[in-house]
Amino acid sequence: MSKDDHGNGSDRVDTETNHAALERLNANLARMDELTKRLVAALASKRGADHGLQGPGPELYAKAMAAYWAEMAANPGKMIERQVGYWGQALKHAVEAQTALVQGTPHAAPDSQPKDRRFANPLWQDHPYYNFLKQQYQISATAIRDTVKDLEGLDRADKRRVEFFSQQIVDLFAPTNFLATNPEAMQRAVETEGESLVKGLENLVRDIEANHGDWLVTLSDPEAFQVGGNIATTEGSVVFRNRMFELIQYAPTTEKVHQVPLVLFPPWINKFYILDLKEKNSLIKWIVDQGYTLFVVSWVNPDGDYAETTFEDYVDEGFLTAIDVAKEITGQKQVNAIGYCIAGTTLSATLALMSRRGDTSIRSATFFTTLADFEDPGEMGVFLDDDFIDGIEREGKAKGYLDKFFMGRTFSYLRSNDLVYGPAIKSYMLGEAPPAFDLLYWNGDGTNLPGPMVTQYLRKLCVGNELAEGRFSLLGEDDLALSDVTVPLCDIACETDHIAHWRGAWQTARKFGSDDKTFILSQSGHIAGIVNPPSKGKYGHYVNDADDAETAEAWLEAADFHEGSWWPRWEAWLGKRSGRKINARTPGGKDHPVLAPAPGTYVLPKPADAA
Repeated sequence: MSKDDHGNGSDRVDTETNHAALERLNANLARMDELTKRLVAALASKRGADHGLQGPGPELYAKAMAAYWAEMAANPGKMIERQVGYWGQALKHAVEAQTALVQGTPHAAPDSQPKDRRFANPLWQDHPYYNFLKQQYQISATAIRDTVKDLEGLDRADKRRVEFFSQQIVDLFAPTNFLATNPEAMQRAVETEGESLVKGLENLVRDIEANHGDWLVTLSDPEAFQVGGNIATTEGSVVFRNRMFELIQYAPTTEKVHQVPLVLFPPWINKFYILDLKEKNSLIKWIVDQGYTLFVVSWVNPDGDYAETTFEDYVDEGFLTAIDVAKEITGQKQVNAIGYCIAGTTLSATLALMSRRGDTSIRSATFFTTLADFEDPGEMGVFLDDDFIDGIEREGKAKGYLDKFFMGRTFSYLRSNDLVYGPAIKSYMLGEAPPAFDLLYWNGDGTNLPGPMVTQYLRKLCVGNELAEGRFSLLGEDDLALSDVTVPLCDIACETDHIAHWRGAWQTARKFGSDDKTFILSQSGHIAGIVNPPSKGKYGHYVNDADDAETAEAWLEAADFHEGSWWPRWEAWLGKRSGRKINARTPGGKDHPVLAPAPGTYVLPKPADAA
């Protein structure tokens, strides 16, 4: 074969390769055109929602602007100095970047900006263009944060809100969030001849269609898990059902069990199975394996039929009824109770009510990540203002309930880089499928909230702080207080919890009237700090037997650190308050026949949710 033949063959291969690549590119462009039409249609179907649920009201912006101009008038030198400092730093970096570009081989300018995992790709550090974008963004972000941080003339709540929402804007405009300024996304698009962008657009359209024209990124593969199939599989039975909840009694795994049963109240914003994801990290199974008769409440996912349902209904038809049923089935006069997050707050109010009524049905109480004193609500406080709560109230009155979408979005933006922008980049710009991650699957499996209930909870317990201040009214009893609660209690908080911050949980425990109080501080956050099985040996915990600390910081400074899970320590505490051992009980009884196998029916998606 001649050299020309070799050359012609090579040319033909190149031509065929280029032709195939062009066909793939054209096919991707055609698919993008089709998806764009679907996207427009999905956005056009966006459901109406109250403006108060979309962001802070204009009053907050007016206060921030007034404070800024007042400070400018009172101390112009400080404001000018800060502005000139920002200009100087930005200009200095621009000059350094320009100098680096003209000195032979282009390279990035010196970079002394703090490390940020959003910019982990080496191109952010090494490529002169992307490094310039990164540094200019970080310089601007720091200037904005410092200006807001030093702003005077705002009260603590408004200052916290201005800081939070200004940070949301800063995070939104990170160069990582835009295709043209994200090197990893651009590189992936070139390598896949646009396929990554097609898949990303498919993911975006899917999410907007699933949320009726609104946007909320899918965090986990929705097809990877089945409640009752490969998660929430601990054996048990539904032994009671009313309009508010199903009560699950779990099957014993030991021959003997403690005499006093245990009733667990999970929060009703998400489903109970966060405590029963897999056998190896299931707190529910672990409790049963320690020899306890365990009942777990599975709350209903309310719809328009619950338009008149109140906080009192959750206490009366929920907490008090579940306690009574557990006593009836086991033949006991008392139960031990657990309340997780907002269910812990509600358990606090229920205990105060029972104390006032002389009802001794609860022998001891355990609280997981619970705030009931909202003097300092922590990060969640940015949403505890009239503009947000008024929006919830109007939405509840209009539709009868608050759709799970809004609370899901609210909690996601408390960790926007981890739960919004980071997943969105992977899904929409890199074209990756959501991971098969059980915890994130649960995170997206929220529930609706009855309008009157959520408004009462926020206005009276959170904003009004009525229970902590002894002004709470419930089911005919007035002036209920945390100090009315006198049962033995164990309070578990989590060190990096962004929903129920541990200092607030410690302050809440302090306000209870109980003489027998134990406080445990787990490492990690709102979920991982609680779902922390001993087998992992991952997160440790702090305890302090002394009861003389005046502040949460003083308590922690004097506390002892212990490696490993808090579960065994808590179980030892609970065991002392759970009576002698008796023969294990099978679920249900003569007056409470088994209605369904665990995890029951209320926890399963409704047809509308699955569609």
